[in-house]
Amino acid sequence: MKRVPVKTIFLLVYLLFALLPIYWMVNMSFKTNEEILSSFSFFPQHLTWDNYKTIFTDVSWYSGYINSLIYVFINTLISISVALPAAYAFSRYSFLGDRQVFFWLLTNRMTPPAVFLLPFFQLYTTVGLMDTHIAVALAHLLFNVPLAVWILEGFMSGIPREIDETAYIDGYSFPRFFVRIFLPLIKAGVGVTAFFCFMFSWVELLLARTLTSVNAKPIVATMTRTVSAAGMDWATLAAAGVLTIVPGALVIWFVRHYIAKGFAMGRV
Repeated sequence: MKRVPVKTIFLLVYLLFALLPIYWMVNMSFKTNEEILSSFSFFPQHLTWDNYKTIFTDVSWYSGYINSLIYVFINTLISISVALPAAYAFSRYSFLGDRQVFFWLLTNRMTPPAVFLLPFFQLYTTVGLMDTHIAVALAHLLFNVPLAVWILEGFMSGIPREIDETAYIDGYSFPRFFVRIFLPLIKAGVGVTAFFCFMFSWVELLLARTLTSVNAKPIVATMTRTVSAAGMDWATLAAAGVLTIVPGALVIWFVRHYIAKGFAMGRV
């Protein structure tokens, strides 16, 4: 009888460890609070869809998903639009302080969001941007733009500069060259960048919860307010958690090939 390789056993144990919390959340989402608190079971004893029905019919729940998708989409679009020319400049030109500026951009990604919370709160209160989608989207730019520049610069540096020179000799203007020739060559990098910008903005809680209250309150903030006089609503919270995973899973599915190429290039 053939022995199972140690690597295979390790991989199976890791997958079980990684997928168990997700399975347990799905399992809880089909139970009632009474069943969750009174018994321990790997499968729902009385399967119910009421938790999902609550989320899809209660405006305070489903509006949270809509608000999150709005500001995440705005942030991803702006981050990529700003990062593309910046990354091109870092990959193609040398200028005074370029290394220092590039490192400074990355330090914004390393800084905890709580450091910028008070300045953002005071600024947005003054200019009237509190509780708006654009407020959260702009706040997340502080962390996503450096990440986007770093990823895109790695992809762009892998493109030979001779392509740029050949396009200029052929009479291409820079905008036409960038859109028609250069962007298709780094589409994998754009896909990877969009994925990471989406995910970091989607799961960020502190800024999103503090800068919104009612009109733009995201789902991550709604999920923290499930405590009532009757206790924690575990079942509804589990169902909301399952639905929160869905957008990220869809993004991963659509950019899965780009992510694999990003890992292969060593930048991701």
